[in-house]
Amino acid sequence: MLKDKTALVTGAGRGIGRAIALKLAKLGAKVIVNYSGSKEKAEETVALIQAEGGDAEALRCDVSDYEACGELAKNVLAKYGRLDILVNNAGITKDGLLMGMSEEDYDRVLDTNLKGTFNMMRHFSRSFMKQRSGRIINIASVSGVLGNAGQANYSASKAGVIGLTKSAAREMASRGICVNAIAPGFIDTDMVSAMGEDIRGKLIEKIPLGRVGQAEEIAEAVAFLAGDAAGYITGQVLCVDGGMAI
Repeated sequence: MLKDKTALVTGAGRGIGRAIALKLAKLGAKVIVNYSGSKEKAEETVALIQAEGGDAEALRCDVSDYEACGELAKNVLAKYGRLDILVNNAGITKDGLLMGMSEEDYDRVLDTNLKGTFNMMRHFSRSFMKQRSGRIINIASVSGVLGNAGQANYSASKAGVIGLTKSAAREMASRGICVNAIAPGFIDTDMVSAMGEDIRGKLIEKIPLGRVGQAEEIAEAVAFLAGDAAGYITGQVLCVDGGMAI
Protein backbone atom coordinates (compact mmCIF):
# COMPACT_ATOMS: atom_id res chain seq x y z
CA MET A 1 0.00 0.00 0.00
CA LEU A 2 1.08 3.56 -0.73
CA LYS A 3 -1.06 5.39 1.82
CA ASP A 4 0.35 8.82 2.75
CA LYS A 5 2.73 8.71 -0.25
CA THR A 6 2.84 11.40 -2.92
CA ALA A 7 3.55 10.37 -6.50
CA LEU A 8 4.16 12.33 -9.68
CA VAL A 9 3.63 10.66 -13.05
CA THR A 10 4.76 12.53 -16.16
CA GLY A 11 2.74 12.17 -19.34
CA ALA A 12 -0.18 10.75 -17.38
CA GLY A 13 -3.04 12.00 -19.55
CA ARG A 14 -3.44 8.75 -21.44
CA GLY A 15 -2.04 5.33 -22.22
CA ILE A 16 0.63 3.89 -19.97
CA GLY A 17 0.93 7.07 -17.92
CA ARG A 18 -2.78 7.09 -17.14
CA ALA A 19 -2.73 3.41 -16.16
CA ILE A 20 0.20 4.08 -13.81
CA ALA A 21 -1.52 7.06 -12.21
CA LEU A 22 -4.71 5.07 -11.66
CA LYS A 23 -2.84 2.15 -10.12
CA LEU A 24 -0.80 4.28 -7.71
CA ALA A 25 -3.92 6.14 -6.65
CA LYS A 26 -5.77 2.86 -6.10
CA LEU A 27 -2.97 1.85 -3.72
CA GLY A 28 -3.51 5.03 -1.72
CA ALA A 29 -1.01 7.52 -3.13
CA LYS A 30 -1.81 11.16 -3.81
CA VAL A 31 -1.08 11.47 -7.52
CA ILE A 32 0.10 14.48 -9.49
CA VAL A 33 -0.94 13.96 -13.10
CA ASN A 34 1.56 15.78 -15.28
CA TYR A 35 0.74 16.71 -18.86
CA SER A 36 2.13 18.93 -21.59
CA GLY A 37 -0.36 19.07 -24.44
CA SER A 38 -3.84 17.97 -23.44
CA LYS A 39 -5.31 19.45 -20.28
CA GLU A 40 -8.58 17.70 -21.08
CA LYS A 41 -6.98 14.24 -21.09
CA ALA A 42 -5.13 14.95 -17.84
CA GLU A 43 -8.32 16.10 -16.18
CA GLU A 44 -10.01 12.90 -17.37
CA THR A 45 -7.32 10.94 -15.53
CA VAL A 46 -7.88 13.02 -12.40
CA ALA A 47 -11.66 12.49 -12.66
CA LEU A 48 -11.20 8.72 -12.96
CA ILE A 49 -9.03 8.72 -9.84
CA GLN A 50 -11.45 10.88 -7.88
CA ALA A 51 -14.39 8.70 -8.94
CA GLU A 52 -12.69 5.83 -7.12
CA GLY A 53 -12.19 7.96 -4.02
CA GLY A 54 -8.57 8.83 -4.79
CA ASP A 55 -6.67 12.10 -4.50
CA ALA A 56 -5.18 13.67 -7.62
CA GLU A 57 -4.51 16.92 -9.43
CA ALA A 58 -3.30 17.81 -12.92
CA LEU A 59 -0.25 20.03 -13.40
CA ARG A 60 1.08 21.20 -16.75
CA CYS A 61 4.80 21.08 -17.53
CA ASP A 62 6.78 20.40 -20.68
CA VAL A 63 9.42 18.04 -19.32
CA SER A 64 11.89 19.08 -22.01
CA ASP A 65 11.96 22.58 -20.48
CA TYR A 66 14.56 22.62 -17.69
CA GLU A 67 13.29 25.80 -16.03
CA ALA A 68 9.65 24.69 -16.19
CA CYS A 69 10.58 21.42 -14.47
CA GLY A 70 12.31 23.39 -11.75
CA GLU A 71 9.19 25.48 -11.21
CA LEU A 72 7.02 22.36 -11.11
CA ALA A 73 9.28 20.76 -8.49
CA LYS A 74 9.23 23.94 -6.42
CA ASN A 75 5.43 24.09 -6.47
CA VAL A 76 4.96 20.39 -5.71
CA LEU A 77 7.34 20.44 -2.76
CA ALA A 78 5.79 23.64 -1.42
CA LYS A 79 2.30 22.13 -1.49
CA TYR A 80 2.97 18.54 -0.44
CA GLY A 81 6.18 18.91 1.55
CA ARG A 82 7.84 15.96 -0.17
CA LEU A 83 7.68 13.64 -3.16
CA ASP A 84 7.92 9.91 -2.53
CA ILE A 85 7.52 8.44 -6.01
CA LEU A 86 8.63 9.95 -9.32
CA VAL A 87 7.61 8.12 -12.49
CA ASN A 88 9.21 9.51 -15.64
CA ASN A 89 6.86 8.27 -18.33
CA ALA A 90 6.49 11.22 -20.74
CA GLY A 91 7.80 10.38 -24.18
CA ILE A 92 7.32 10.97 -27.89
CA THR A 93 8.25 9.29 -31.16
CA LYS A 94 9.32 10.77 -34.49
CA ASP A 95 10.08 7.63 -36.46
CA GLY A 96 12.04 7.45 -39.67
CA LEU A 97 15.07 5.81 -41.21
CA LEU A 98 18.39 7.21 -40.02
CA MET A 99 19.51 8.42 -43.45
CA GLY A 100 16.39 10.54 -43.81
CA MET A 101 15.92 11.64 -40.21
CA SER A 102 15.96 15.39 -39.66
CA GLU A 103 18.04 16.98 -36.95
CA GLU A 104 14.84 18.48 -35.55
CA ASP A 105 13.16 15.08 -35.18
CA TYR A 106 16.25 13.64 -33.53
CA ASP A 107 16.56 16.54 -31.10
CA ARG A 108 12.87 16.67 -30.18
CA VAL A 109 12.78 13.01 -29.20
CA LEU A 110 16.00 13.22 -27.19
CA ASP A 111 14.88 16.46 -25.52
CA THR A 112 11.61 14.97 -24.31
CA ASN A 113 12.52 11.35 -23.60
CA LEU A 114 16.04 11.63 -22.24
CA LYS A 115 16.58 15.24 -21.23
CA GLY A 116 13.04 15.35 -19.83
CA THR A 117 13.84 12.42 -17.56
CA PHE A 118 17.06 14.12 -16.48
CA ASN A 119 15.24 17.42 -15.85
CA MET A 120 12.73 15.87 -13.49
CA MET A 121 15.29 13.77 -11.66
CA ARG A 122 17.64 16.72 -11.34
CA HIS A 123 15.07 19.04 -9.79
CA PHE A 124 13.69 16.50 -7.32
CA SER A 125 17.01 14.84 -6.44
CA ARG A 126 17.93 17.21 -3.60
CA SER A 127 14.56 16.63 -1.92
CA PHE A 128 14.92 12.85 -2.25
CA MET A 129 18.44 12.96 -0.82
CA LYS A 130 17.40 15.15 2.13
CA GLN A 131 14.48 12.91 3.09
CA ARG A 132 16.66 9.79 2.65
CA SER A 133 13.94 7.85 0.91
CA GLY A 134 12.10 7.64 -2.36
CA ARG A 135 11.47 5.72 -5.54
CA ILE A 136 12.33 6.89 -9.04
CA ILE A 137 10.96 4.74 -11.84
CA ASN A 138 11.89 5.60 -15.41
CA ILE A 139 9.93 4.22 -18.34
CA ALA A 140 12.46 3.10 -20.94
CA SER A 141 11.62 0.71 -23.79
CA VAL A 142 12.59 -2.61 -25.28
CA SER A 143 13.80 -0.46 -28.19
CA GLY A 144 16.43 0.95 -25.85
CA VAL A 145 17.59 -2.57 -25.07
CA LEU A 146 17.50 -4.12 -28.56
CA GLY A 147 17.42 -1.15 -30.93
CA ASN A 148 14.75 -0.87 -33.60
CA ALA A 149 14.94 -0.04 -37.28
CA GLY A 150 13.28 3.31 -38.00
CA GLN A 151 13.69 4.46 -34.41
CA ALA A 152 17.31 5.55 -34.10
CA ASN A 153 16.28 8.64 -32.13
CA TYR A 154 13.77 6.83 -29.89
CA SER A 155 16.08 3.87 -29.26
CA ALA A 156 18.99 6.19 -28.44
CA SER A 157 16.82 8.18 -26.03
CA LYS A 158 15.59 5.09 -24.21
CA ALA A 159 19.06 3.53 -24.06
CA GLY A 160 20.14 6.84 -22.54
CA VAL A 161 17.36 6.58 -19.96
CA ILE A 162 18.73 3.18 -18.95
CA GLY A 163 22.24 4.58 -18.52
CA LEU A 164 20.88 7.55 -16.59
CA THR A 165 18.92 5.20 -14.34
CA LYS A 166 21.96 3.10 -13.49
CA SER A 167 24.16 6.12 -12.79
CA ALA A 168 21.54 7.78 -10.59
CA ALA A 169 20.99 4.51 -8.72
CA ARG A 170 24.69 4.39 -7.82
CA GLU A 171 24.70 8.03 -6.72
CA MET A 172 21.55 7.86 -4.60
CA ALA A 173 21.71 4.40 -3.06
CA SER A 174 23.57 5.55 0.05
CA ARG A 175 20.53 7.66 0.95
CA GLY A 176 18.06 4.80 0.61
CA ILE A 177 16.64 5.88 -2.75
CA CYS A 178 15.87 3.19 -5.32
CA VAL A 179 16.12 4.12 -9.00
CA ASN A 180 14.94 1.60 -11.57
CA ALA A 181 13.72 1.43 -15.15
CA ILE A 182 10.94 -0.49 -16.82
CA ALA A 183 11.32 -1.39 -20.49
CA PRO A 184 7.88 -2.00 -22.01
CA GLY A 185 7.55 -3.99 -25.19
CA PHE A 186 4.63 -3.85 -27.62
CA ILE A 187 1.83 -2.33 -25.51
CA ASP A 188 -1.78 -1.88 -26.64
CA THR A 189 -2.05 1.92 -26.68
CA ASP A 190 -3.83 4.34 -29.02
CA MET A 191 -0.80 4.38 -31.32
CA VAL A 192 -0.76 0.60 -31.60
CA SER A 193 -4.53 0.44 -32.13
CA ALA A 194 -4.16 2.73 -35.14
CA MET A 195 -1.86 0.26 -36.90
CA GLY A 196 -3.17 -1.90 -39.70
CA GLU A 197 -3.89 -5.53 -38.85
CA ASP A 198 -1.09 -6.74 -41.14
CA ILE A 199 1.56 -4.61 -39.40
CA ARG A 200 0.17 -5.53 -35.99
CA GLY A 201 0.25 -9.21 -36.89
CA LYS A 202 3.89 -9.09 -37.99
CA LEU A 203 4.88 -7.38 -34.77
CA ILE A 204 3.05 -9.94 -32.65
CA GLU A 205 5.00 -12.70 -34.43
CA LYS A 206 8.16 -11.32 -32.78
CA ILE A 207 6.72 -11.66 -29.27
CA PRO A 208 7.36 -15.06 -27.65
CA LEU A 209 4.18 -14.84 -25.57
CA GLY A 210 2.23 -14.19 -28.77
CA ARG A 211 0.25 -11.14 -27.71
CA VAL A 212 0.55 -7.42 -27.06
CA GLY A 213 0.84 -6.18 -23.50
CA GLN A 214 -1.64 -4.03 -21.66
CA ALA A 215 -0.90 -0.65 -20.10
CA GLU A 216 -2.16 -2.06 -16.80
CA GLU A 217 0.65 -4.64 -16.87
CA ILE A 218 3.22 -1.84 -16.96
CA ALA A 219 1.35 -0.14 -14.12
CA GLU A 220 1.57 -3.31 -12.02
CA ALA A 221 5.35 -3.37 -12.48
CA VAL A 222 5.59 0.29 -11.48
CA ALA A 223 3.47 -0.38 -8.40
CA PHE A 224 5.80 -3.19 -7.35
CA LEU A 225 8.92 -1.04 -7.73
CA ALA A 226 7.22 1.81 -5.89
CA GLY A 227 6.32 -0.33 -2.89
CA ASP A 228 8.13 -1.60 0.18
CA ALA A 229 8.64 -5.06 -1.30
CA ALA A 230 11.13 -3.60 -3.81
CA GLY A 231 13.29 -1.86 -1.22
CA TYR A 232 16.37 -3.95 -2.07
CA ILE A 233 16.13 -3.43 -5.85
CA THR A 234 17.94 -0.55 -7.54
CA GLY A 235 19.71 0.16 -10.81
CA GLN A 236 17.74 -2.53 -12.63
CA VAL A 237 15.89 -2.68 -15.94
CA LEU A 238 12.70 -4.72 -15.80
CA CYS A 239 11.59 -5.77 -19.30
CA VAL A 240 7.82 -6.12 -19.46
CA ASP A 241 7.76 -7.22 -23.07
CA GLY A 242 6.33 -10.70 -23.49
CA GLY A 243 9.82 -12.06 -23.96
CA MET A 244 11.02 -9.80 -26.80
CA ALA A 245 14.36 -9.08 -25.12
CA ILE A 246 15.21 -12.73 -24.42
